[in-house]
Amino acid sequence: MDMRKKLAGKWILFLLAVALLSGFFIYTSLFSDGDRKIVEPDALSFMLEEPAAFEHQVKPVLERRCVICHGCYDAPCQLKLSSSEGLRRGASEELVYNSRRITAMRPTRLFVDAKSTEEWRSRGFYPVLNEQKQTPESNLKNSVMYRLLRLKQLHPQPREDQLPDSFTLGLYREQTCPKIETVDDFAEQHPLWGMPYAMPNLSEHEYRTLVSWLAQGAPVPPPPGPSATVLPQVKQWESFLNRSSRKQQLVSRYLYEHLFHAHIHFAGSPPREFYRLVRSTTPPGQVVDEIPSLHPYDDPGVLPFYYRLQRYHPSIVAKNHIVYEFSERRMERYRALFLNSDYEVNELPSYQPEIASNPFKVFAAIPAISRYRFLLDDAHFFIEGFIKGPVCRGQIALDVIEDRFWVMFFDPGQPIITNSEQFIGKMADELQLPADGGSNLDLLRIWTEYWRGQRRYMEKKQAWFMTIGTHKLNHAMNYIWDGDGNNPNAALTVFRHFDSGS
Repeated sequence: MDMRKKLAGKWILFLLAVALLSGFFIYTSLFSDGDRKIVEPDALSFMLEEPAAFEHQVKPVLERRCVICHGCYDAPCQLKLSSSEGLRRGASEELVYNSRRITAMRPTRLFVDAKSTEEWRSRGFYPVLNEQKQTPESNLKNSVMYRLLRLKQLHPQPREDQLPDSFTLGLYREQTCPKIETVDDFAEQHPLWGMPYAMPNLSEHEYRTLVSWLAQGAPVPPPPGPSATVLPQVKQWESFLNRSSRKQQLVSRYLYEHLFHAHIHFAGSPPREFYRLVRSTTPPGQVVDEIPSLHPYDDPGVLPFYYRLQRYHPSIVAKNHIVYEFSERRMERYRALFLNSDYEVNELPSYQPEIASNPFKVFAAIPAISRYRFLLDDAHFFIEGFIKGPVCRGQIALDVIEDRFWVMFFDPGQPIITNSEQFIGKMADELQLPADGGSNLDLLRIWTEYWRGQRRYMEKKQAWFMTIGTHKLNHAMNYIWDGDGNNPNAALTVFRHFDSGS
């Protein structure tokens, strides 16, 4: 028996030795000496047996640890990690907001200004994922994303005291965007600048999930389409918005220009399923081909074009999540406000900038009371549109508002100035905004032409107030809208949170 035990023990030791040697030879065949300095020796050992599920495993990690900085237009190096398309687009050294630039840059809106990775490469974006030979080791070695995650593991975030002075956190800090050819120099110069930048390290589970997914080639499923609940509603709304009468065309234009920034939710649909209202070159029933207009009032450039509802699948971030609901009840409200009202649209307005950028001219045919009621119905949504946006540095816009203030509205049933179509028609030129000149800065025009126009408007407005006389406080309170007794939008409280608002 002792002899058998000894022989069994020797066989076990022999098999272990063979396994270790096999692992060593596999590892050395996969990685060159240079690779082993770049890719951690056990990186492939914790690869998941099945491809990592992007939606259920990878996306939650990105949302918890990455999207807060890499989820807006001006994300560091324009690297947007809120969707797989942003990852595949990669990064750019061009600054979105640059105070030294007085002319507009060419826009780089994800999903809008280019439709493929190749187009983004022609626009100067470079990859952060491997685009060479697809093997697990190459997928890591040639991935800027992996190399920066690995850098953080090699040089963990200090756990005590303040961050070292080597971290730059200012709003106007110099941007450093390493490419795969320069990432080694970057790591040598800034060893503490691994990702997540200036934040605690990823947990072991988070790190292994991302590395495993990257090693597998960063696979992602195709974007989801409409759910069974939503599909008939999408068809109904697209049919409604694309009817051919002049009145309907003007109303659809009005709705689009007021809802283009909305995350549209359909009544009865899953709570996290949202859509965008876009203009497309393709009709309902075909794949949406969004027209990349810079402004919602820009000339679409093609005829015919169609209003379409496109599924929005990136991660939801608070800064630009402005929800608006479509339902049967909503459509009936639109019909009552805009289509059943007694007015004619004899000619559709132009898309010339001096006309299109002025809603008081473009939509003059629609009764003012209908327009005002439309805005009142969802005042919370429209006020949110003033204080939210897809930018990381919101404090530039929000520093000018109070920390907390209240918003109330005039009762549309009272004789108020916004109901006077004659007054608004006369003042339309004075209410013109600088948007008619495009996106380039024109300080001279702003401080001459628009300043004089605003002064004339305020003088006329004050003169109109004089015609209605003064009122006692209890009578003046009747001019405040009470939400028709059931609309919670009647009174709003706005809070400023440094670089965002609610």
